[in-house]
Amino acid sequence: MKKLFSLIAIFASAICYAQNPASPSNAPDTAGKKVLDSNSVIVHKDPRLDLLIKTQAQINDITSRDGRRTDKGFRLMIISTNSRDEALAAKTKVYTYFPELKAYLWYQSPYFRVKAGNFKDRKDAEEFQKRMNTYFPKGVFIMKDVIEVKPGKENEESDK
Repeated sequence: MKKLFSLIAIFASAICYAQNPASPSNAPDTAGKKVLDSNSVIVHKDPRLDLLIKTQAQINDITSRDGRRTDKGFRLMIISTNSRDEALAAKTKVYTYFPELKAYLWYQSPYFRVKAGNFKDRKDAEEFQKRMNTYFPKGVFIMKDVIEVKPGKENEESDK
């Protein structure tokens, strides 16, 4: 029994030893070929991928930096209510009758507020206020606010 156990132990250790290469990973073996390390991965990729990644990174940098710039300006307060449905209806009405203005729905507990427009000058906000008063009889008010300014349109009074 001892002989059988010893024979199995020697045979198992020989098999385990055979799994590890005896030579270093970069040294040539007996056939003149290099033995590769079994822990390494070789990646074959198109070199244009690096160019594509670099280009996309530049695009992302430009769009995130210039996508939204803010400045001081004016917005029109359309409605301030406790009802979310009224606020959504007012926002829909702004988009329906004034598609050139961007509407914003803000929730400050317990009120829903709808604001519209990005105006640099108060005069432009007053013009839209007069037009909007016909659609919103409870009143439209001009408020100072931080507005979005699109790149290349800094001189334009309202963003479309």
